[in-house]
Amino acid sequence: MPPKGDKKLFLLDAMALIYRAHFAFSKNPRINSKGLNTGVMLGFTNTLLEVLEKEKPTHIAVAFDTKAPTFRHVRYEPYKANRLSQPEDIEVGIPWVKQIVEGFDIPILELDGFEADDIIGTIAKKAENTSFVVYMMTPDKDFGQLVEDHIYLYKPAFMGNAVDIMGPKEICAKWDIEHVDQVRDILGLMGDAVDNIPGIPGIGEKTAVKFLKEFGSVEELLKNTDKLKGKQKENVENFGEQGLLSKELATINQDVPIDFDEVALRYSGPNEEKLKALFAELEFRTLTQRVFGESLKNPTMKVSDQMDLFAGGSVKKEAEVEVAVEENPLPEASLQDSILSSAHDYHKVEGEEDIKELISYLEIQEEFCFDTETTSLNPNVAELVGISFSYQIGEAFYIPFPDDQEKAKDKLELFRGIFENESIRKIGQNIKYDVLVLKNYGMEVKGEYYDTMLAHYLIEPEGKHSMDWLAQQYLNYKPVSIESLIGKKGKNQGNMRDVDVDEVVAYAAEDADITLKLKLVFDPIIKSNGLNNLFHNVENPLIKVLAAMEFEGVKIDTASLAELSTILEDDSKEIEKRVYELAGQTFNLSSPKQLGEILFVKMDLDPKAKKTKTGQFATGEEVLSRMAGEHEIASAILEYRQMVKLKSTYVDALPTMINPKTGRIHTTYNQFVAATGRLSSINPNLQNIPIRTERGREIRKAFVPRDENFVILAADYSQIELRIMAAFSQDESMIEAFKNGRDIHATTAAKIFQVPLEEVTTDMRRKAKTANFGIIYGISAFGLAQRLNISRGEAKEIIDAYFKEFSAVKQYMDDCIEKAQKNEYVETILGRRRYLRDINSRNQTMRGFAERNAINAPIQGSAADMIKVAMINVHEWMKKENLKSKMILQVHDELVFDAHKDEVELLKIEIPKLMANAVTIAVPLEVQVGVGKDWLEAH
Repeated sequence: MPPKGDKKLFLLDAMALIYRAHFAFSKNPRINSKGLNTGVMLGFTNTLLEVLEKEKPTHIAVAFDTKAPTFRHVRYEPYKANRLSQPEDIEVGIPWVKQIVEGFDIPILELDGFEADDIIGTIAKKAENTSFVVYMMTPDKDFGQLVEDHIYLYKPAFMGNAVDIMGPKEICAKWDIEHVDQVRDILGLMGDAVDNIPGIPGIGEKTAVKFLKEFGSVEELLKNTDKLKGKQKENVENFGEQGLLSKELATINQDVPIDFDEVALRYSGPNEEKLKALFAELEFRTLTQRVFGESLKNPTMKVSDQMDLFAGGSVKKEAEVEVAVEENPLPEASLQDSILSSAHDYHKVEGEEDIKELISYLEIQEEFCFDTETTSLNPNVAELVGISFSYQIGEAFYIPFPDDQEKAKDKLELFRGIFENESIRKIGQNIKYDVLVLKNYGMEVKGEYYDTMLAHYLIEPEGKHSMDWLAQQYLNYKPVSIESLIGKKGKNQGNMRDVDVDEVVAYAAEDADITLKLKLVFDPIIKSNGLNNLFHNVENPLIKVLAAMEFEGVKIDTASLAELSTILEDDSKEIEKRVYELAGQTFNLSSPKQLGEILFVKMDLDPKAKKTKTGQFATGEEVLSRMAGEHEIASAILEYRQMVKLKSTYVDALPTMINPKTGRIHTTYNQFVAATGRLSSINPNLQNIPIRTERGREIRKAFVPRDENFVILAADYSQIELRIMAAFSQDESMIEAFKNGRDIHATTAAKIFQVPLEEVTTDMRRKAKTANFGIIYGISAFGLAQRLNISRGEAKEIIDAYFKEFSAVKQYMDDCIEKAQKNEYVETILGRRRYLRDINSRNQTMRGFAERNAINAPIQGSAADMIKVAMINVHEWMKKENLKSKMILQVHDELVFDAHKDEVELLKIEIPKLMANAVTIAVPLEVQVGVGKDWLEAH
């Protein structure tokens, strides 16, 4: 570590740190309530704070580039010319970053004609001459040339890497050079692609180091070209002047006409008023707490104390709480930092008389919020520890339940009247969990549901939805942490049963109170975004359907799985043996490192094989799939991996998931994971059960009816996404084909290959089918070529012919993109939104991804809307008819039923009707129904 000095100067390279912040948040944008991407500002501020808090500099400054050309552009016009245009979030973020720097009362250093590197280099040398220890904070390798005994390169922590402080010794070791000035020579010889410094062709880092060891500098190398041979000699002689120019371009100017003002650079803390205002505008609540020890507060208004339900309670008179008014229906919440500083009135309710008094108030409400405290995250095994209720802001009640679960059931009976009251709306955060817990105690939660987690999912599909995060984001409130009660996650974590009941009261009551507050925040947003119908008539009603399906579960034939496990074991061993024969030796097939060495060193299957960041060859599925058509060993490895995954992930795992109480598997459906609106499932993940291979399909054989009186019935939408695309695009050819029941893929093939329908070959249909489904996902000629194993030229011809023959589809796609560019979101048939904030990006890759989503999201999302409506309608019909059959699974576009044999014929008639009429579009929806002794046979 460098020596500690009394005077410690940090010089920050603003643009380098800004770009780091941009890339750190590029895959997880931080969008505030105003739609501003604050990732650049947040990342930069966090880095700055790390320095201020941990390094405690006595002096500090931040250097910026300006847009004016520098002396380097004058010397070499193409300097930095190959850089992509600046990403929008950086362009927008720079002025904000400057304001943040000013808010910290830190000087900004910039000068037209010079880069930040030059300014930092000049100030560093001047400061070192006046007894400063200087740290140049940047990830830029060029700064290595400046280090000396009291000037250090300070590479900030990033993506898991620790801070790296480098002096002359470390720089020389890194580059394998004798003195730091040779950094300029290395860059002169090998060039720098980032800055478009050309260097000398054919010289990389290793060769540059070798030359410097022998000759010492670029200049000395050029004097000794007679000692070189072949192409290397030719390049150095022909491009020697270019090498000298490159060295000059890479040299940091230490004579910038800028003063070193020691007093101005002294750090004395932030400008509190200015920085607080900035943080408030950017919605940096956590940073406000970190810097100033307080949270952002919204204005509050005085209201009289609320109705005191129990005499002697801890009601705070004249509490500072917001009230909902028609003009501004925002959260009814004390917007303080935490439970310690906020006005609240939380009660523990234990005696039967007090419980009945609470119930007397709950039963006259239009809605109330409730939340269960339990011993497990799995509702099927969770024991009830307590229930909290809230029906007015700032007040909540917690009822503890006894350890004895029979006594707990008796106590729960007191609440049957309010839980089964159809006229009271029940509010919850992930309410399906609470509904299932109570369902396992024989309690049905009836009436309308309102799930705050689902509300936020519709408002911000790709955001976080946990209650703690929502509370901090929307209420400026940090809830009591569950870990403060039961410990951190892991095998030693306890559960609520272990916690003193008086400690649970505050936590549990607060949960119900916060959820009620969130409901009042989300209501107007749901309405203003046109999401009322989707939220109230689809997503919330679907909770009851999913809860019923999860509660019911599905029976698994363990004997069938055991047999399949043995087959897969034998198959995988045979394939493994074949791989070793093709490789000519045995090795660890599960080791990517060893596999890479075999494929790309020993067998030399791809001279241009890519490597991972760790330096080993990439051997992922994408790499092997590209090679599979030409190399048998690649396809064999893919097949081996598939067998191993099938065995471990499904065949051997499914029996371990059987609930010992019910003898069935109870998957958990998630409504708030996929941004498209599709359902996902866990434990097990039903959506990913492989169906493309014979062995994968056999897993479905293990899903069986409950007993001999039942069979499995499967109802599956046929080509639903293609039908939706036909309806949305209003393409007459596609609509006519679907209306007349013609094979859509053969029809497409006849059009794009210009042959009569009866002359369409199997290969033509295969290509047309791939194009049909690929077009929905914005497939490129390159992607289609890979999927069909054809040339890119042929793939382009197919796509061009497709768009020529189905011009309405092309027009629909163009319209989707144009509309998305205008609104920055697209919508499904029921108004579900997918936000596409990169749709106008100057970055071609990001924009292209957003454009593909603009085309696909309305189609895929509308398919999700349809099957959800169908599930609700089917569930209600089966309930009304009091059928013995149960809906037990939903996978993609398919519904699976445990069908009583006496009801099969009725189900085969009614279920397709209900599914086909879930949502009306210009194309008829077709539903295929199958029946069998297991899911495989029914499908």
